[in-house]
Amino acid sequence: MQHRKTILLGIWLVLTTAAQAIAQPSDIDWNRAKQLRQRSLQGETLTEEEQSYLQRAIGLRQQQKPPQRRPIEIKPPVGLKPLTDMNDRYKGQDGGLYGGGKNDPPQEHLEAALQQARLVQPLDADGKPTGDGKIVLISVGMSNTTQEFSAFVRLANGDPAKSPKVIIVDGAQGGMAARAWAVSGRPDRPGSRDPWEVLDERLQQADVSDEQVQVAWIKQARIAPGSIGEFPRHAEEMKGHMVTILNELKQRFPNLRIAYLSSRIYAGYAKSNLNPEPYAFESAFVVRWLIQDQIKGEPSLNCDPARGAVNSPLLVWGPYLWADGENGRKIDDLVWKPEDLADDGTHPGDSGRRKVAELLLEFMKNDPSAKMWFVQGRR
Repeated sequence: MQHRKTILLGIWLVLTTAAQAIAQPSDIDWNRAKQLRQRSLQGETLTEEEQSYLQRAIGLRQQQKPPQRRPIEIKPPVGLKPLTDMNDRYKGQDGGLYGGGKNDPPQEHLEAALQQARLVQPLDADGKPTGDGKIVLISVGMSNTTQEFSAFVRLANGDPAKSPKVIIVDGAQGGMAARAWAVSGRPDRPGSRDPWEVLDERLQQADVSDEQVQVAWIKQARIAPGSIGEFPRHAEEMKGHMVTILNELKQRFPNLRIAYLSSRIYAGYAKSNLNPEPYAFESAFVVRWLIQDQIKGEPSLNCDPARGAVNSPLLVWGPYLWADGENGRKIDDLVWKPEDLADDGTHPGDSGRRKVAELLLEFMKNDPSAKMWFVQGRR
């Protein structure tokens, strides 16, 4: 009997303690906690204090509410055709990476890319050619870009085919989509840093100079593109930001010769309006328009000193990363499964980052304009 009383007393104490914990007033600002969670989901790195605050808020919320398991929402494939497979039209746009159903650059533009690639060589800190110099490859972009490029850095640095002269620096940053780079920060977020300043810091940490930066991989997006209208409006806005970014890159890095451009990965599993389909798919047209404008001789994108002021590096497609979910695409075996994405269905998970990293490494080792400077012994 006494034993039973002891057990009942123990249960009562546990329940009382839990009830008191739930009833206790909280010093958590739930609006702030919500904002921190949203920033984290967008791929932004929180400070140690912010991460601790968010975890405390999550812990308290779990005390107040019994845990509920909601099934993961798995959306079917979008049903769009990858740009590389398109032989019809999409909202007035034809297929092919370069338009006209073609996935390879026009011969004249390819020759221009090869000419620029031949000029990529080891440079000293002042930008002068030297046998023991460096070739710096940077990334420019947002959260997905830095997550994927970080995986590429590890993969490439462990590949014996990569030239030891090539130094890879991840300049992409969480939360810094195209507009943030174009206006040098996030005016909507107090305390936001200028992404160009962060890039400068990372170059200094890698012990390389602006003059040694010669190649860039650029993958950008627009946050909540649906908020400004359907295609082509959101894509046209992003294109304007991209021109500004390319102009700034060329001004900051005088020896930047080539920029490889990629568009978004598949977002058919997205659970927010951050960058769902069809906007992720449609971002590919921004890349194509930029390259087409450069080929046509648009002054703001000129890369040829014989045609006037040089305002941009030469632009070509990098790896095309979009496939229609598990339906894949014709050019290779790339598919995007739900497990390749993070919980939000927008950012890549570990396997998704690996897929992009492998595609980017394969591109650098095999593309005609990339392999001559990226691969050891190609010169």
